Amino acid sequence: MDTIQVQGVIMAGGSGTRLWPLSRAGYPKQFLVLEGNSSLFQQAAQRIAALAGPQAQDLTLLPALIVGNEEHRFLVLDQLRETALEPGAVLLEPMGRNTAPALTLAALQALEDGADPVLVVTPADQTVTQPEVFTAALQRAVREAANGAIVILGITPERPETGYGYIRTEKKGAALAVAQFVEKPDLATAERYLAEGSYFWNSGMFVLRASSWIAALGRFRPDILDATRKAFAARKVDDKFVRPGKAEFAAVPSESVDYAVMERCPGSDIPLLMVELDAGWNDLGAWEAVWQVGAKDEFGNVLRGDAIASDSRNTLVQATSRLVSVVGLDDVVVVETPDAVLVADRSKSQDVKKIVQQLEKSQRGEMNLHRKVHRPWGWYDSIDAGERFQVKRIMVKPGASLSLQMHHHRAEHWIVVSGTAEITNGDKVLLLSENQSTYIPLGQTHRLANPGRLPLEIIEVQSGSYLGEDDIVRFEDTYGRK
Repeated sequence: MDTIQVQGVIMAGGSGTRLWPLSRAGYPKQFLVLEGNSSLFQQAAQRIAALAGPQAQDLTLLPALIVGNEEHRFLVLDQLRETALEPGAVLLEPMGRNTAPALTLAALQALEDGADPVLVVTPADQTVTQPEVFTAALQRAVREAANGAIVILGITPERPETGYGYIRTEKKGAALAVAQFVEKPDLATAERYLAEGSYFWNSGMFVLRASSWIAALGRFRPDILDATRKAFAARKVDDKFVRPGKAEFAAVPSESVDYAVMERCPGSDIPLLMVELDAGWNDLGAWEAVWQVGAKDEFGNVLRGDAIASDSRNTLVQATSRLVSVVGLDDVVVVETPDAVLVADRSKSQDVKKIVQQLEKSQRGEMNLHRKVHRPWGWYDSIDAGERFQVKRIMVKPGASLSLQMHHHRAEHWIVVSGTAEITNGDKVLLLSENQSTYIPLGQTHRLANPGRLPLEIIEVQSGSYLGEDDIVRFEDTYGRK
């Protein structure tokens, strides 16, 4: 029996501004654990991996392709490593150009070795509560796409939702054909769509052969295809990382998959089908959606972390670092992080992006990074700061090391809290264990490494005239930041 080659394409490049302050540009929502023990990105990867199960002997699953941001490359690998999944390639966009160029990069990579797999394209920021139903629908979509069709997953609407785009369908034989794409409607129109029964939410998930995407894009938007081909041709490959040419990719027109191709297919000779999906799907686009999928108490409240509610209803409280208590709130969102707190009307949660726009305009750091910042070697947490000093808690993974570096404007004191530290301090290399410390003078070349099998934690006290993260001169770096 001939098998169908299937390859997942996980779109992991979003910024998740509507889930601020938990989602930041440097650690966006797809990498957050919002429910259970897995991040949204990990859940997407696991759903793709489930496609080639015992009930799908006709499918051969290839390692997934990840399309993401250069800044998140080590987050992608670390989170995949936790799920024991190995990517086929991680395609790193030097800047955002929307989903059509991102999918084109993945399709060109999939075709590179002469194969033409069916691509299962999914955003990295969705949830599904019935994975078996999801897998069965996706397997059906793969078999349709193997015969040349472009297949969209359409979500069975549960309510008159005004925050999603819709797909209008019509029956063609045993399949549902896509007749029209509809923008986000007003409430009255959404209620009519729900009553008519031929409208579905657009999930943003597509299933199609790599060659089918290239052919359709070449037909409708040859400018995007040509520019992306040039960027892909100028790529640099570093193990699993594939970096398109930066200057060439900057010239690629920014456009979504929907606008570039999908909305142009109805009425053409390109078969565009829809497979219905009723599997407890949600795209977690805003805090309202997080409340929708959350476990609620008897008053409709979703309480996460160290949170207490009294005389409150239909309210979401997300606490991450301290006790958060609310009294007398109805239909409100409260999100606490160590350095920022959001309080919003739940019905206005889509407008959180306006706060992020103000932060960007003011050049506030809270837009990009949490107080706790993840790095490929571990993380650091800025515990305290004042004039001419800053205190950080630093964790270094087993076997990892920071770059060999120096600072022009600050000295540093390091105190080992747990684990073993290998410290390069000028021309000396020393090992420090728990409760031992050292001093790094201003201008001294130094490096911190963890030679042990357990995480290393230290307290770092910086002092000097300037304490910014850009006061780093790197001489050697394992992570390509030199």
